[in-house]
Amino acid sequence: MSLRRSARLGSIPTTKPPTISSKARVAKPRKATKPKAQPKPEASYWSPEPLAAEKETDQKPTPTNPPHFRPSTPPPLDRPVDPHRTNATLLTPHGSAVNAYPAHIEDASPTKTGLPRPLATTGTILDQATAHLIATDPRLATIISQHPCPLFSPAGLAEEIDPFNSLTSSIIGQQVSGAAAKSIRNKFLALFDLPDAVAPDGHRHPKFPTPDRVAKCDIPTLRSAGLSQRKAEYIQGLAEKFANGELGARMLASATDEELFDKLIAVRGLGKWSVEMFAIFALKRIDVFSTGDLGVQRGCAAFVGRDVSKLKGKGGGKFKYMAEKDMLELAAKFAPYRSLFMWYMWRIENVDVAVLSG
Repeated sequence: MSLRRSARLGSIPTTKPPTISSKARVAKPRKATKPKAQPKPEASYWSPEPLAAEKETDQKPTPTNPPHFRPSTPPPLDRPVDPHRTNATLLTPHGSAVNAYPAHIEDASPTKTGLPRPLATTGTILDQATAHLIATDPRLATIISQHPCPLFSPAGLAEEIDPFNSLTSSIIGQQVSGAAAKSIRNKFLALFDLPDAVAPDGHRHPKFPTPDRVAKCDIPTLRSAGLSQRKAEYIQGLAEKFANGELGARMLASATDEELFDKLIAVRGLGKWSVEMFAIFALKRIDVFSTGDLGVQRGCAAFVGRDVSKLKGKGGGKFKYMAEKDMLELAAKFAPYRSLFMWYMWRIENVDVAVLSG
């Protein structure tokens, strides 16, 4: 999925960022300009403008996932979760649900699961993470109180994700507008002529084909949906990996961060940034940090007191706002909750993250 989402989606109204000392003050918000109209996404995650080195394969913002459906009952609060595992519930191609840990904390011992003992539950992890961020740097307290993060809330962690659907839709959306991605995705689904799926709330949505069916679909047929030769090959290759078991919900749920990245970056069509965004927004992994995301670079630079508006005009390479080494050093002290720290770096620079939670 080298699913590069480009284009910062414009600032959203927000309150003043956290107060920083005079030696390290967050840049004042610049005067807002009227943003260009953007296609309305189905439900997706987005990123600021692409890095120059990745513009050939990753460009405009596009939908990545079909709508997520919240459970009609209150979300569970006692399901075990861990920063270095997948905290979302993943759907298999045949409709069953998979979690890294069992449903209740008392069943999550290492002897039963083969995994490290979980550090939190769906009802406590966000509180633990925000407390750690504030204890590490109290300047974050204001922005955290102003902008609660829905991504790792009990409701956010209750979302069910179909990983094959998510990754395939991401590849479909590369280098095209949101409207074009939606059209191609609809044509792709029409190739398989499947009945609509019905969510628990009664909402109907197109059923996504299984990896087996997509893997058996030849390239010319896939291209008839509007896919380029390269995208058709990427999607067929991804489907083959899911179909033969090299990728799957169980592996994606229980793999370590290192195992996850090694497996996914090796897939044609998936790049490092793409995998980072998938890990955060689809898999709900809470200790991921993307140095290559320009919004994160801007937020980190502003957080340490740099004038981002002046840095922007200097150009010069991939890390023009802040050196990668400096970003890693800044984020390291917020582990194992760097995904949440990154979310607040987006907020500091007013990157529109309203659509990130689907």
